Amino acid sequence: MDGAGWHKSEQFPLPPNLRLVFLPPYAPELNPAEHLWNELREKSFLNRVFDSFDALEDHLEHALRDLENDPARVYSITAWSWIVNAL
Repeated sequence: MDGAGWHKSEQFPLPPNLRLVFLPPYAPELNPAEHLWNELREKSFLNRVFDSFDALEDHLEHALRDLENDPARVYSITAWSWIVNAL
């Protein structure tokens, strides 16, 4: 998790089988979600123009489904050793 204030709360009890790993502040390059967005932008949206917001949203949904159906690709982008070892 990044250091956003809504990711931290004293009022929410963390279940004993869950552990949070916080990223250093101002380090988006360490957040695997940022790399997934880069992958989407570079592979699915490069040099694309959409006729409408709905067309863009449909394309995004399709690209996200492609990522969901390719766990090896997601793993290769997000499963860095420090994340895997933290689990």
